[in-house]
Amino acid sequence: MDGILERKFRAAAKINLCLHVLGRLENGYHQLAMAMQRVGLYDDIRIELGGQPGVRVICSGVELAEGDENIAAQAARIFLREVGVDVGVDIEITKRIPVAAGLGGGSSDAATVLLGLNELLETDLEVNQLLEMGSRLGADVPFFVFQKPAWATGIGTRLEPLPVLPEVAYLLVNPGIAVSTAEVYRSLQLTKGGGLANLPRFSVVTRGDLCAALHNDLEKVTLQQFPPIAEIKQRLLDQGALGALMSGSGATVFGVYPDFAAASQAAEVLVAKNDWLVCPVRPV
Repeated sequence: MDGILERKFRAAAKINLCLHVLGRLENGYHQLAMAMQRVGLYDDIRIELGGQPGVRVICSGVELAEGDENIAAQAARIFLREVGVDVGVDIEITKRIPVAAGLGGGSSDAATVLLGLNELLETDLEVNQLLEMGSRLGADVPFFVFQKPAWATGIGTRLEPLPVLPEVAYLLVNPGIAVSTAEVYRSLQLTKGGGLANLPRFSVVTRGDLCAALHNDLEKVTLQQFPPIAEIKQRLLDQGALGALMSGSGATVFGVYPDFAAASQAAEVLVAKNDWLVCPVRPV
């Protein structure tokens, strides 16, 4: 490669509109059924090619695992190995998505690196190839490669596009608590059996349908460990949310609002009285 090539990309957060845990698998993963939606809160990612050999990731203000333990670096290494290209890759991440917050920030960063390298190197890999790479990195990474609202099953890597969802806006509220996803799953007491056949299909037409479908099996665990999450849910409802739910394993909670103006108005009230991260967003 001649010279330095660089480009900036955006990595969106996600919310889980519903999350059902159907059972635990022998490999330690859980069988899931989830409706997932990207939202307009982004990490900025700058990818530079052509410097010193190797893969490097920096992220100002956030302590990242180094080397092979860092998921963005892993994504770059997997991609380069798969396409047989030896080039220096420098990745700079500007974090806006809270860490360990149930919003999938790390997974989104990794997916964005896969998509970004595919574009920068003009390798023209098919989406299915990128999805397979993503599945090796983490259960949420394929969803971010998919880039559509999705019904995710298996461990979260089998994806089908959702029908068009009703027009809404969301208000994300994070109390600044880092939640260990692994610990939440370890603490989850699975009492129900069966599988997908026993679940109502996630099919929503109206805002009322969407709010009626909100569900998260992990809430009962995280709420016991972190009571502020229940307070946030109630505060969102008090500020006009049509529904409220914890995303993923927490601790972020989102409220559903009829439009961005309503979400922004509620945000002004909540941010004035708390030190929570409060962010109105549109669906992506």
